[in-house]
Formats: sequence, C-alpha cells, structure tokens
Amino acid sequence: MKTHLDTYSVFQRRRNLKQWISGLLFLVILIGGWRWPLFGYFIPLCMLAGMGIGLLRGRQWCDWLCPRGSFYDAMTSRISPRKTIPGFLKGLPLRLAMMALMMTMVTVQVFRLWPDYRAIGAFFITLLTVTTVAGILLMLIIHPRTWCCFCPIGSMGNWLGRDRYPLLIDSAGCTECKRCHEVCPIQVAPFKFRKTGMETVRDGDCLKCGSCVQACPKGALQWKENRQ
Repeated sequence: MKTHLDTYSVFQRRRNLKQWISGLLFLVILIGGWRWPLFGYFIPLCMLAGMGIGLLRGRQWCDWLCPRGSFYDAMTSRISPRKTIPGFLKGLPLRLAMMALMMTMVTVQVFRLWPDYRAIGAFFITLLTVTTVAGILLMLIIHPRTWCCFCPIGSMGNWLGRDRYPLLIDSAGCTECKRCHEVCPIQVAPFKFRKTGMETVRDGDCLKCGSCVQACPKGALQWKENRQ
C-alpha cells in the first residue's frame, strides 16, 4: 500500500520531469534565438498564453508551462540558498513599475524597428536574456522563483485569475505543520488562511501546482472543484 510520502514523491517526480522538458525548451529558445531571431516571437506568445490561462486557472501557467519558471525550478534550485523572498518584491509598487517598464520598452522598440520582423525578434531575445540573467542573480542571492514574484506575465495571471480555481483549506484538519509552505515553489503559506471552517486560500501568487495538496499529511488542502 502506498503511503502519503510515496504519493507525494511520485507527484513531484512527474512535475519535475515536465519542468525539465519545459526548461530545456527554454534553453533552446534562449540560445537558439541569437542565431535565429524569429525564436523571439515565442515571448509574446508566452505573454498571451499566460494571460489566457490566468483568466481560467489563475497563475497555473507559471507552474511548469512557463519555460523560464520551469528552468529556475528544475535546473537552478539546488544551487540557490532558498531564503525567504522579501515582501517588497511581491508588492504592488514593484509589480506596477516592472509592468510599466516592460510595456514601455516593448512598445518603443517594436515601433522603432517596425517592419523589420527579424530585428523585432532579436529585441525579444535580448529582453529575454537580460531578464533571465537578472532572475539567475536573484536565484543565487535569494530564491529560484524570486523573479516570478514581479514578472509581468505572472502579475497579470495573479490579477486576472485571483479567484479562479481556488485552493481550500480545512481549518479543522490543518495542524499548522507548515509543510504546505515548505514545498510551495513561490512561498505561499496556505496555513495562514486557516480560520474556523473551509476557507479559501486567497493568494493570487498560488501557481496551482498542487504540491501543497499532495504534501499535506492531514489532507486538509483541496481544490474547490474537487470538493465533494
């Protein structure tokens, strides 16, 4: 008979495999883009996909579907100190500033380079490279998913899907062992939403990965659509 730990181990192996595949795709796009600039158009496609999924499932795009997020989780997490991500890096001011900066850069550069589609593709690859290097530096100093806390695509998924596919916590079943927080890739703390009954974990940064659901030793976490 499988134990709780066996089930969680199988879940994480499957998730890790998907992240490795997605992360390798990211490296192909990032490195290949310097030779074939048209790879750069993968970036706006990711932006649209992230927002589209956000409307339906919250930040689920950022779990393993996002190639860069998968790259950080699968390929860099072992060399990160995995410190607590400072609150200001998740705050609205930084998110808005990063959103404004990125949108301004994209608009100005696309307008300036139009209609040279190869040059526009090259710009997207340059943007991807610079932001990835920034994310790697943050990973080495703080946590693998630090960049994701204020990534414009992630922020849009947060805002568009905050109440989509909600995670519930059974307050009576939760013992505040904090295992959910320990396994969360972006440091959401579901146990903090525990009150008196079945409560919704209202944290828009939840990646809907299911790690906390699988890791909870008391089975106190579940998705609302799966509630009997």
